This record gives sequence, structure tokens and C-alpha cells, in this order.
Amino acid sequence: VQVEHRSAVNRLAWMQNAYPLAAGDVILQKTSVSFDVSVWELFWWSLAGAALALPAPGAEKDPAELLAALDRHSVTTLHFVPSMLSMFLGHLDRFGDVTRARTVRQVFASGEALTPAQAAHLAELLPEARLINLYGPTEATVDVTHQPVTGLDRADRRARLPIGRPIDNIRMHVLDDRGHPCPVGMPGELHVAGVGLARGYLDRPELTAERFTGGAAVGEERLYRTGDRARWLPDGTLDYLGRVDL
Repeated sequence: VQVEHRSAVNRLAWMQNAYPLAAGDVILQKTSVSFDVSVWELFWWSLAGAALALPAPGAEKDPAELLAALDRHSVTTLHFVPSMLSMFLGHLDRFGDVTRARTVRQVFASGEALTPAQAAHLAELLPEARLINLYGPTEATVDVTHQPVTGLDRADRRARLPIGRPIDNIRMHVLDDRGHPCPVGMPGELHVAGVGLARGYLDRPELTAERFTGGAAVGEERLYRTGDRARWLPDGTLDYLGRVDL
């Protein structure tokens, strides 16, 4: 995927504006560079004079090693895929000393649907940590929506949480099969517009033409078709409903 420099800069600048780091913050860089989350893990700290901590190889898969890294480096900010978040919280519940994660103040989750039960579990164990649910494809530069998560109960049996609102300079559209906007509550395919869109796929012009399309019906020069189903909720946030082909 050919992502432009300005798209990455926009993504980082939004994150610093929305969830600012300070000079005393420490990000744990635990995502492989083959995954897009590593972009903000590797570079965000530099916008604020913060610090970057590198755990031992393989620690990202081991809750005990992760907890040790949080304690050793006084980590304040980190990312979890929700399934790994569940493993980490389960370890804290059974074996961990919660005080070893006392410096954590921001947890970002993406890559899978985040459930209310997972969010509530984090709030119980680390009540001072803010949880932010992120959504986005690599083709639109890592993340395109965000939703701070608050006030949940582990008894909440919803399958997922809303993916929230667009980040800066990104516009989201839920469109029907004819490319027209869906009303609030009606499912459709989620499309992305704005500065985050990649140029396309390297040496794959046919796939680029298929996924990056025009958007005249919604006043956009260019859209990215995510292949995800979503709907607008009455409060102006987006609800992710799964893949259109499943």
C-alpha cells in the first residue's frame, strides 16, 4: 500500500491533538513493523519529546513479560489488539500485581471488535487508564475513527462498541449499493475520504481501481471502499457491523 508522507503526518498530528503526550510519557513499542499500528508507536513520541520503550523480543505475546516491561519502563501509553488485551487483563486478575501497571494512563485498542466486557474489565483493574477504541484500514493510514470508552459494565452483553467519529481531515460515508448515503440506522458499506487515503496498491492498478473509487454522489473526488458494513447511530458515531462479504 502506497501511503504518502502527509497522510502519516496527519495521523500523528491528530493523535497528539486528541490524546496529547507530554515529555514524561513513555510509549511501549510492541507491534511488528509489518503492521500499520507500528507507525504511531515508532514516531508519535517524537512530537512531544516523550520516550519510546522497546520490550524484549516476543514479550508482546506474553502477558507476564508485558507487565514486567510496563513496570520496568514506567510505560504510560500502549496499544492492544482486543484479544491480547483480554489475555493481559486475565493475567493481571490471576497472577499480576496491578501496581506494576500503575503508570499506564492511555490504552488504545484496534484490529478487532472491542467488547463492552473487555473495556469494563480494564476499567476495573486500571481505573486511571483511559481506553480509546480505534478503527481503520492501512489504505487510509492506520486509523480513521476513534471512540473514548467510559461508563461500562462487564454485564453488558453487546458484541462490540461503536467505532466513533472521524479523526481530523477524514470523512466517513455509509453508502448503499448505488453509492448513495444511508440514513441513520441503515447498514451500508463504509467508505473513507480525506487526506489519509493512500495512492493505491503498488503495481496493482486493477485492484487500486476497484477499491479506490469516485464519490460524486457524496461530493468526494475519491473514496476508499473498506469492505466493512456499518451504520450511523443517532449520536453521530459509527457502529461497525462486520464484513460485507460475510
